[in-house]
Amino acid sequence: MAATTDRKESALSWTIGGMDCASCAAKVRGAVEKLPGVSDVSVALMSETLKLRLDEAQTKPDAIERRVASLGYTLSQVARPGEAAAVRDSEATRCGHEHDHDHAHKHNHEHAKQHVHSPGCSGHDHHHDHGHENAVGHGMPGHVHEITPAGVSWYQTNKGRLVLLTGALLAGAWTASLVWHGGSYWLFFAACMIGLVPVARRAFAAAAAGMPFTIEMLMTIAATGALLIGAAEEAALVVFLFAVGEVLEGVAADRARNSIRALGELVPKTALVEENGETRQIDAAALVIGQTVLVRPGDRIPADGEIVSGTSGIDESPVTGESVPKTKGVGEAVFAGSVNREAALRIRVTRATEDNTIARIIRLVEEAQEARAPTERFIDRFSRIYMPIIVALAVLVALVPPLALGADWGTWIYRALALLLIGCPCALVISVPASIAASLSTGARQGLLLKGGVVIEAAARTGVVAFDKTGTLTAGTPRVTDVVALAQDERRVIELAAAVETGSSHPLALAILERAKAHVIPIRPAAEAGAIPGQGVSGSLDGVAIFVGAPRHALSRATFDDVAKAHVERLETTGKTVAAVIADGTLTGLIALRDEPRDDAAAAVAELKAMGIRSLMLTGDNARTGTAIAGSLGMEAKAELMPDDKVAAIKNLSATAPVMMVGDGINDAPALAAASLGVAMGSGTDVALETADGAILKSRVRDVPAMIRLARATMANIRVNITIALGLKAVFLVTSVLGYTGLWVAILADTGATVIVTANALRLLRFDASKTG
Repeated sequence: MAATTDRKESALSWTIGGMDCASCAAKVRGAVEKLPGVSDVSVALMSETLKLRLDEAQTKPDAIERRVASLGYTLSQVARPGEAAAVRDSEATRCGHEHDHDHAHKHNHEHAKQHVHSPGCSGHDHHHDHGHENAVGHGMPGHVHEITPAGVSWYQTNKGRLVLLTGALLAGAWTASLVWHGGSYWLFFAACMIGLVPVARRAFAAAAAGMPFTIEMLMTIAATGALLIGAAEEAALVVFLFAVGEVLEGVAADRARNSIRALGELVPKTALVEENGETRQIDAAALVIGQTVLVRPGDRIPADGEIVSGTSGIDESPVTGESVPKTKGVGEAVFAGSVNREAALRIRVTRATEDNTIARIIRLVEEAQEARAPTERFIDRFSRIYMPIIVALAVLVALVPPLALGADWGTWIYRALALLLIGCPCALVISVPASIAASLSTGARQGLLLKGGVVIEAAARTGVVAFDKTGTLTAGTPRVTDVVALAQDERRVIELAAAVETGSSHPLALAILERAKAHVIPIRPAAEAGAIPGQGVSGSLDGVAIFVGAPRHALSRATFDDVAKAHVERLETTGKTVAAVIADGTLTGLIALRDEPRDDAAAAVAELKAMGIRSLMLTGDNARTGTAIAGSLGMEAKAELMPDDKVAAIKNLSATAPVMMVGDGINDAPALAAASLGVAMGSGTDVALETADGAILKSRVRDVPAMIRLARATMANIRVNITIALGLKAVFLVTSVLGYTGLWVAILADTGATVIVTANALRLLRFDASKTG
């Protein structure tokens, strides 16, 4: 919500300590958004941040901090981005000639904007649906929340010490009961109260914040009720088991969080900066754009940058997941965290530390936690209704049998208390977000970037995968294979084409420029050069009007005789892309280029087919070339498509099955947006990371089926979790009401279900998406 002229709002950010699960984030969000003047509340679990907009005339920031602290969390304000320059361009606006696959150029202005980031605060100002913030259940107020410092074991934390103390008192009470039954009661009572007081304090804080139906409140009622009816032993055991569950959940949360944060540790803490011919060591976080760093063999590169001297093999596995080193030289980009394997390099820093590729991947994965899956949103809504129903049912169990049937009050109050505990939807509420968090972390480590639960669900449902050709199914590095001179000689044909291609970054343009350099043909930029969307590029050189584009778009600009047409047909039939070069309305010559399919493209198509998924190539290239390449890969093709034709094709396909569109993320933006799921393929590029729903960082076609396998495994994991959570609830709800199970079994079942669900979700951290079996 933007600030209005009569209400001054500030954008604020805090770091939160002690969030154990996704429901913790929902609890914080639910409590904070109830305060007047608060809007756009966003809580990120993995980055442990709270962001919101605040009208300080209605509520002061310290009120936010008191509210969150009352729930048992630590809070420290880290930024006021509303008072700083909130947005800046991450790099100069780029404008280049972008070819379609029929060699038609697309000028594509990419404004990749990055937000200023503060420590612990993600920089993207996403606006999410917060209709679920009042979700209840485990993770709602009452946990003994704290930050677990690195290197500190669970038993050294306050939660761990509480478990050990209550456990020792329980053991002592049981031992004493063997000797003196009457005295053991007070030991059980003490163990219960020590564990219950912090839970009760936070339960009432949550109630004061407008959230009365929480697991902590149910725990407080059940334990207090048990003490009142003389069941101190069971009350103490219930509190102890609850505390154990808290510790286990915290350990699981730290493991899931550390699995993605380990990426950040790959970036070295120091860097060797060259200044005035000398080197000095500085903190890598202090590097600024434009500085030159020396990276010795075996060292990790400290920042995203560009090589200014040296050639070496670079292991980019931290960014792309691809461990085979790439040889890079002067002018080529390198990523922070990559390992320099062979020779010393001098690298010019092109990105600040907080904007390097690994930092951005981590931020995107953290923020993806907020893009909640439809299943998760449904469970949140269900929980809001479910909890009051359980409380009402427990009241009926306690009152109806004694009042209507004259049954024993103590027996039915006890059963009602057990029902309260077993009815808590702890495991159900965390069943989805725990799996999503593990899946996102696993994907990021394997070069598969999925932006949230919504994306994972969409990927799992994929029925058709539509591929772009150039740079996706093919390597994107075409070479000029033939130059057919017609009206002028071969050198002149290349010179004219190179003139209008100068400045373009498209692979076909680069291939023509490379041919000019290899044959020492002068490259002079054309005047008035510009793209004709979907057709080609034009300009003038020495007063000669030039057009370069696909033959079918050149037919209206020049005459093609039978010889020229025969050349075009011959070249295209062999799978080559043909560009016609026209000068002053005369067909000067033809340039044929070929971009070979990636080595793994055919295997990827075969894997998709085995998974029951249809593959399709969408290309702007001519039909003969498209059919030739698609046929070699065992897939269908739709060729000669203009940009809007691709969008129409995607929409037609979507009528039969969910469509995943895979493109290079640069000149396929409309098609990526039109698909059910847009996936960009590119090694950590701005566009690949920012524009699509997902990104494949290895630039491997086989990672497309790998991404779908990961998504399907995640949804299967979620279904198992939901079955476990609901199944155990159903069984023990019945046994609790019938009196077969008591309080300690109820809380053991609840805690056990939570632990089982969390452990099952963490199995995804070991999932290898590349395996087809």
